[in-house]
Amino acid sequence: MNWDRLLRIDRRIIFLVIGIVIIVPMLFSLKLPMGYQKMTMGLFNTIEQIDPKKQCVMISTDYVPQTEAENQPMTIAIMRHAFARRIPVLLISLYVESTPLANAAMEQVMAEFNAKATTSADSIKYGRDVVFLGWVPPPIVPILGMGKSITGIYKTEFRGAPSDSIPMMKSFRNYEQVGIICAVSGGSSPIWFVQLAQPKWGVKVGAGCTAVSAPDYYPYFETGQFSGMLGGMKGAAEYEQLIENKYQIRGRMRATEGMASQSAAHLAIMAFVIIGNIAYFANKRRNG
Repeated sequence: MNWDRLLRIDRRIIFLVIGIVIIVPMLFSLKLPMGYQKMTMGLFNTIEQIDPKKQCVMISTDYVPQTEAENQPMTIAIMRHAFARRIPVLLISLYVESTPLANAAMEQVMAEFNAKATTSADSIKYGRDVVFLGWVPPPIVPILGMGKSITGIYKTEFRGAPSDSIPMMKSFRNYEQVGIICAVSGGSSPIWFVQLAQPKWGVKVGAGCTAVSAPDYYPYFETGQFSGMLGGMKGAAEYEQLIENKYQIRGRMRATEGMASQSAAHLAIMAFVIIGNIAYFANKRRNG
């Protein structure tokens, strides 16, 4: 065998192979079997226990476009879960950059559910089932202020209407009516809610974080400060599959697709590394 040839594989061939193994799983929506981490199950079970008639799910979308690939699927999956159980959703953003991403996620999930709705009761209506309150700076103001009055902090919602005129907001006045705050973040906002809101009002907090941040957040879950946590794309993919398996929700599962592409790319890279090492040592042995 010509080991020298293997040692000099054209980099364009490597790039082509990596490109193919990344694109193919996305084109065919491939799903890899995966187990569920206890922190993912913690968030899922907490939302399962919320009484839709008494409490809502608050999602704090605190990420920027750089982490959208990991964080946006988390927001979408949590909203799907809440809507499947008919739990009202309050969306907020602590970063102004995340407001268009949060709005896009809300519009997407609403469209998914409304495409299958046959009656008004089955549909998801803005103002009745979901409200996007938008952004109020600095973060400490809404985090502390919502403990007393949500509409007192968010005078208007994202579209500009007075928040206290929205039917849904008459039922959700402060943290007492919030079943859990899911802080989906590329930064530190989950910890802010644990430090500022949880000690004073006892509100439950769940985290959605990037993979690189997950190790810093594990202690908060182990100590019970986080009721659950989605760590990186894998956590988002696990949650997507949990929702699909229990509620048969059909929608694009970006994190699941991403995990298949990521795994295929890792396998391809490992194969090239193994081939290169075999060729190197075989060539070295042949040449004495």
